[in-house]
Amino acid sequence: MGTERPLVQEAVQPHGERAAEAQHIRQKLNEIWILFRIQFAEIRESWIWIFFMASMFPFSTLLFLKFYTVNPTPEAMIRIIVGNMVFAVIVMGINALAQEISWQKHQGHFVYYASLPISKLNFVLAVFLRGFLTSFPSVVIIAAIGQLIYGIHFHYSFGLIPVFLLSMLACVGIGTMIGFVSPNHQFTNLLAQTLLMVISFLSPVMVTMEMLPKMLQWLSYLFPTTYVANAFRDLFIHGWTHAVTVNTAVLSGYVILSFLVIYRFVEWRVER
Repeated sequence: MGTERPLVQEAVQPHGERAAEAQHIRQKLNEIWILFRIQFAEIRESWIWIFFMASMFPFSTLLFLKFYTVNPTPEAMIRIIVGNMVFAVIVMGINALAQEISWQKHQGHFVYYASLPISKLNFVLAVFLRGFLTSFPSVVIIAAIGQLIYGIHFHYSFGLIPVFLLSMLACVGIGTMIGFVSPNHQFTNLLAQTLLMVISFLSPVMVTMEMLPKMLQWLSYLFPTTYVANAFRDLFIHGWTHAVTVNTAVLSGYVILSFLVIYRFVEWRVER
């Protein structure tokens, strides 16, 4: 009988550890769900303005290029539509998100989150999800309207799902990173507006790489939007190719890098 108790304890201990791990996972999932609901509540209060801001600028550019170009080729049409889809992501996923996070940070709103027993990792994930939700509708709308205006049809495949997700998250990651690490809100506003113009019109988003000067070509490789536009264009024209694989791998690197930088340098409070 004396040798049975240790055996029973050894059998019970792994079961208890598994139960504790399962409970820990449930708590973390519940935590991120609550944080996401908080972020979603902020979006819900101003969804009309978000929808208008996210769609109006790319839609105006789409119409302008429709009136300006004469008998564009199918490749040029797809380049214009994809460029405005990326423009929509830049407006909300980089520009607006960076300014919103920076404003909340420097107004001390994150002190509330700092007072809660929550994981920084889950908070960053919730912010990523918020950026994804604010960018997603305008991209879909521009894609649908662009096809109607130009009278073309994209080549759809299942590869569009991972490319779409990685494209959104890569751009959202850049916007989130700018908002969190910027020294002040004025700097964030200036940097976000500058990036909006440079990325949209001085990188191969709406034009080909060959049309840009050499200096801008090299600079374009630093922007995730270059790989987003290339991946979408190849998918819509040819389907999944080796070039799409390369662009997807680069976008994955941007997502991981931005997440690590945010997780490392995010500050809950601003020193007065």
